[in-house]
Amino acid sequence: MAGFLVSAGHEVTVFNRTQSKADEWCKTYGGSSAATPAAAATGADVVFSCVGNDDDVRAVMLGGHGILAGIPKGGIVVDHTTASATLAREIHALAGERSVGFLDAPVSGGQAGAESGQLTVMVGGDADVFERAAPVIGSYAKAITHIGPVGSGQLAKMVNQICIAGVVQGLSEGLDFAVRAGLDPAKVIESISKGAAQSWQMENRWQTMVDGEFEFGFAVDWMRKDLGIALEEARRNGARLEMTELVDRYYAEVQAMGGNRWDTSSLIARLKK
Repeated sequence: MAGFLVSAGHEVTVFNRTQSKADEWCKTYGGSSAATPAAAATGADVVFSCVGNDDDVRAVMLGGHGILAGIPKGGIVVDHTTASATLAREIHALAGERSVGFLDAPVSGGQAGAESGQLTVMVGGDADVFERAAPVIGSYAKAITHIGPVGSGQLAKMVNQICIAGVVQGLSEGLDFAVRAGLDPAKVIESISKGAAQSWQMENRWQTMVDGEFEFGFAVDWMRKDLGIALEEARRNGARLEMTELVDRYYAEVQAMGGNRWDTSSLIARLKK
């Protein structure tokens, strides 16, 4: 994502909690690196962050070495981390105290989307801040949607993960059923992928799922983190996430099989036991 910013003509300074990764990025893309988030944010018009969870966001945003300590007044912080809507509102308020704009902007598309510059971005925050940041985000995104006020981007990402969980479980069961029924999975997919059952997961993952290959991006550990955020939010708003709770337990079974870093299509693995 940062590489696409360079390609679009922006001057980019990066910070990574693993310095060797920042060094490697600089060798590849020609930007520069900084020793702290605050140093990376100093003088920046827009600062992008993408880390692991709520605590990680706080670690890079707050304190004397955090982004908010370095970014100048009038700057914009765009957080691409999939985190809680509560955290987004917290950071938005703290940024506002410093006259800094903030957008919660989780992405969908996985590693492949990031590497190809084809991410989908769902954004929460003030409309005027969104309008200023959107052209820069467009350097690595194919679709950018302003969902609503701060926190809305994170809530939309929860919807995304809820939907994916159900689709992957359904595809896993269908493929396992096809194999056990003695059908040729390739012929089955050729047929049903032209109808109502079609999905991105079906088109891109059916073969690797049948082959038991799960090294294609978004890890089970991260999916469980995301589903946990959605389930916690549902307890607040009263939504019934019955299927999501079930699939989350299935992912726990995959973790128990040693599949923490397998991609999310590995749900089928528990059916093959």
